[in-house]
Amino acid sequence: MTLAAADDRNALEIAYWNGPGGQRWLNRQQVQDALLAPVAEVLFDRAAARVGEIVLDIGCGCGTTSIALARRVAPGGRVLGIDVSLPMLERARQLAPKELPVDFALADATVYPFEPGRGDLLCSRFGVMFFAEPARSFANMRCGLRGGARLAFACWREPRENPWLLLPLQEAYRHVPRLPEVGPEDPGPFSFAAERRVHAILERAGFGTIELQPIDLLFDLANGRGLEAAVDAAMGIGPASRALDGQPAALRAAAAESIRAALAQCQVGDTVPLRGALWIVTAVNA
Repeated sequence: MTLAAADDRNALEIAYWNGPGGQRWLNRQQVQDALLAPVAEVLFDRAAARVGEIVLDIGCGCGTTSIALARRVAPGGRVLGIDVSLPMLERARQLAPKELPVDFALADATVYPFEPGRGDLLCSRFGVMFFAEPARSFANMRCGLRGGARLAFACWREPRENPWLLLPLQEAYRHVPRLPEVGPEDPGPFSFAAERRVHAILERAGFGTIELQPIDLLFDLANGRGLEAAVDAAMGIGPASRALDGQPAALRAAAAESIRAALAQCQVGDTVPLRGALWIVTAVNA
């Protein structure tokens, strides 16, 4: 199966999520889902999916959010999970119980031909910050929603407010070259950090009643399994994993020592909790 259609400007992100990025998520799928479970809980509370509704889950990855949403809308409803990553969608199809009303599409949501005016809810857990031209992407997604349908997604706030991601990266930079400089509006995990920008994107795409709720959480990098599990997680996800990707073993080992020492300062028993900050963004299809 190949991506039927895509916006050329999203090509780099599509390649990344079908390459090293997608493979890392695939390898750590269960750990990642456990780590991000508090985010899903808050997001689903705000999204308020109801029995019988049609839900579009954008950037669904390995399908955990789509499966959870399908359980909320069954019977009578349906979920369409969309992602650009073939390996992650293959995992999603493996994980989804056959009786659940959930389908998956390998697609770029910027150009995917959504069935017009059917969706009741557009939802995403960290899947919408990677579009080259997000207003165009959201305008296309809005075509798949009925009038008055809801939008709810989670995105990260500023990097400095997310030490759970930034601390491991800063320690890795003691040993490996810095990643290429990324502008605040370039596609990436923090491209929706600015409240004003998110408002402007959604307004241009045709949404109204836009609200951004700041959410502060503690993320246990260890998932209750101790310091070494936290080091493994810190090196396997987020910007630190990108910085360490392809580096010589000696440099990775040195980075691991620095990350271990920094995380040890945060350790509480078998947990390593670090602060994270996100937006829960809601809007209505006007």
